[in-house]
Amino acid sequence: MKAVRMHVRAGPEALVLEEAPIPDVGPSDALIEVHAAGITPTEFTWSSTFRTREKQDRLPIIPAFEVSGTVAKVGPNASGLAEGDAVYGLLDFWRDGAAAEYVAARASDMAPKPQSLDFDRAAAIPLSGLTAWQALFDHAKLAQGSKVLIHGAGGGVGTFALQLAKWKGARVTATCSGAKAELVRGLGADEVIDYSRTRFEEATGDLDVVVDTVGGDTLERSWGVLRRGGTLVTIVDDVSEAKAASYGVHGISMLVQPSRSQLIEISRLVDQGKLKPVISGVYPLSDAKAAYQGGLQGHNAGKSVLKIS
Repeated sequence: MKAVRMHVRAGPEALVLEEAPIPDVGPSDALIEVHAAGITPTEFTWSSTFRTREKQDRLPIIPAFEVSGTVAKVGPNASGLAEGDAVYGLLDFWRDGAAAEYVAARASDMAPKPQSLDFDRAAAIPLSGLTAWQALFDHAKLAQGSKVLIHGAGGGVGTFALQLAKWKGARVTATCSGAKAELVRGLGADEVIDYSRTRFEEATGDLDVVVDTVGGDTLERSWGVLRRGGTLVTIVDDVSEAKAASYGVHGISMLVQPSRSQLIEISRLVDQGKLKPVISGVYPLSDAKAAYQGGLQGHNAGKSVLKIS
């Protein structure tokens, strides 16, 4: 099969398109014929991209952990899937990804693809959609009427967090660049703060939830905008328990987990027209290096996708 691989631990400049073996299918796996793969530009900073769970080197690696495609084969212990099913899902970060014509995935991580979307758009959902869902509902316990601040609301995770919070009935304040303000308003934000013009802590406060996709100084300045008992969830940084306690709030650092059941719920919302992926670009597999390098420049709206088949 054709695959994008990396033979040394490096950045996207080391990616090469080449022939690779079709992956073996484990007893609980499904072999997916890949139609599209969503990418995360920071994948090459993750230890899991280059190692197994047992901490063993696994070069050469194939990146891209969001997949949409068709089931080509199922293992003897795999359940819930059949050959020919159109599926999407978030792959195990400790295994090879979907920047290839085929990928072996845990069958339990795959869910039926939203019927209203093509494969390209479906591939933009799993990591970002699940991250937003788990941040808001599993960790922050978002309730109807909550007041939420979403940092980086024009990005891959931010666009989903904004739409999901509005679906839940929250009042959403969003930070983003001025270039993305129109997009963010169109997704339903009640208030949009251009971070290059306004310090968000001077424009909002007494919030129930902050979802941070930026980190650094943005995270540090976010503690003070929460009400006592509020919750800050960050997906990019470590939180200080002492800092959270000093403000009387909850601080959570999270790492997204695959979830078939949550992807099914997300599909339902997509097919009902209540949730949509935002695509910054669709690239052929041969342009994977450019797709990753462009994403590292920052400020993309939504998600970049590789079109494989």
